[in-house]
Amino acid sequence: MRPGRKRRESLGYGDGKKPNTRPAGRRPESRIETKPSADAVAGRNSVVEALRAKIPAKELMVAERAEMDERMTEALRLAKNQNLIIKEVPRGQLDGVTGTTNHQGIALIIKPFQYQDFEATLKGATKPGLLIGLDGVTDPHNLGAIVRSAAAFGANGVVIPERRNAAMTGSAWKSSAGAAARLPICQVTNLVRSIEDAKKAGYFVVGLDAEGAQSLPKFSLATESVYLIVGSEGKGLARLTREKCDLILSIPMQSDVESLNASVATAITLYKIAEIRGQ
Repeated sequence: MRPGRKRRESLGYGDGKKPNTRPAGRRPESRIETKPSADAVAGRNSVVEALRAKIPAKELMVAERAEMDERMTEALRLAKNQNLIIKEVPRGQLDGVTGTTNHQGIALIIKPFQYQDFEATLKGATKPGLLIGLDGVTDPHNLGAIVRSAAAFGANGVVIPERRNAAMTGSAWKSSAGAAARLPICQVTNLVRSIEDAKKAGYFVVGLDAEGAQSLPKFSLATESVYLIVGSEGKGLARLTREKCDLILSIPMQSDVESLNASVATAITLYKIAEIRGQ
């Protein structure tokens, strides 16, 4: 038996078929990356979860001589079932792609997210419409959780600005639990301009802030078309964004709690809107 034959079998390639791998250094695409990729999901549990959710991916990268376990075996099986390219690469290449040495010898490279056109989403929304705009939500896990809640409560789409906001990276995809594939997500160059366009389309723009003048249980515009703007946990809504809102809404809480996580606050508000609308 040639050296390395047993290794191939442990990776799940002992069926006599040619493995769908490209050894490092033999082709240009296998050169070691020097910059981390925002579209890389690293770690065995994370990669398995992403593959189970069928996040659109390009390839699975596995470190040479990586230790095999149940999670690694499942990741390879799922990747093969989804016809993904599987590359066996030097560990240093994974370090560069993922931006960490704690990748556990595996990374999934996802495809760039395909954002929807905001104007088309606005025109195609059912009435009364419900859109969620994010103003400075920089945590991709928060973004993914908000997308998940938006899909659960019947929103027509989520809008994120290109700058100073999280994008639909692998982490956001995973946090959305597959909802990102079922809900229009738009990326706009200017959030304020999207607010102005929504107003022209008959939407009321409602900001969500701990110091809002109207309490959520008394939300009077819930039955109208609503463009809900959610600010960051630390800074809240930007000044110009706040000025463009027709109403600032707050969630009543105990006085000793400063604020809620952005995704939690969004979920509570969406639930209340759905309740008022009788959904």
